[in-house]
Amino acid sequence: MSAEPRRPLAIVVVSYASSGLLSEHLVASARSVAPELVVVVDNLSSSDERERVLALAQRHGWQVVTPERNLGFGGGVNCGVARARALGARDLLVLNPDAQIESAAVAALRAAADADGLAVLAPVIRDPQGGTWSAGSDLYVADGATRGRARRAAHADAERWEWLSGACLWIPEEAWELVGGFDEDYFLYWEDVDLSRRLVERGGRLRVVEDAVAVHDEGGTHRERGQLGRGKSSVYTYYNIRNRMLFAVKHLDAQGVRRWRRGVLGAAWEVLGRSGRRQLLRSPAPVRAALRGVVDARRIVRESAGVR
Repeated sequence: MSAEPRRPLAIVVVSYASSGLLSEHLVASARSVAPELVVVVDNLSSSDERERVLALAQRHGWQVVTPERNLGFGGGVNCGVARARALGARDLLVLNPDAQIESAAVAALRAAADADGLAVLAPVIRDPQGGTWSAGSDLYVADGATRGRARRAAHADAERWEWLSGACLWIPEEAWELVGGFDEDYFLYWEDVDLSRRLVERGGRLRVVEDAVAVHDEGGTHRERGQLGRGKSSVYTYYNIRNRMLFAVKHLDAQGVRRWRRGVLGAAWEVLGRSGRRQLLRSPAPVRAALRGVVDARRIVRESAGVR
């Protein structure tokens, strides 16, 4: 009895001023994995950058989607998936431009997906030094804190919701249809938490495939041009604070929203702390971004009160 033919796979990458990262990471990933399609969504940053992405894609035979504005991560993925599916892809590998994966990891993800078409899968994601960057995460319902699964023993009695990082996700078309794609209201950050939650609510599953490993050079997309060290961009700071409350109003009851709102300043301070104290001393930009995030987080709650 002959084996069923493998389902067409598309790697989908959203790029924003990331042609250098595509040259370093996506070229290597596509060479190793040999998918049927590679689709790059070039969120518009500049005409010169677009030309670089188009030239790179032409050299390597990639499809390029060229929106006339920056659609954010979720909107970009949605556009890329639409192109990939129109061209026949049935399995989708969403990959950050600063992430890299090899054929053995993809084979492990494919085998797990073949066993469960309603599961969204993630590899173990390591940093370039070999440390674990993500092996699945938990959202703690009491206060909106996010922690790795390794910390469950310290919070054994807490209610938590699993989620998988959008840095590298295997999504079969059946799971994509079930969840309906990413929610574009988030623009950047928390859209993977939201997709994970909606998938589970609709009967899908989340799974980390321990035999699959990807590498993520997080600094490639989280820092602004010229920024050194482990500091995060102002965009990162703003949207992580804002979107925590956007997730709350979409998924929690009124009591839960009020509880998270009371903790918005503490959450903002925690996000700022990810940049390190030195970054805060060098520039007021992260603090300004945090304040804007707090203001907009509170506005989201006020505006949602009338429709709850």
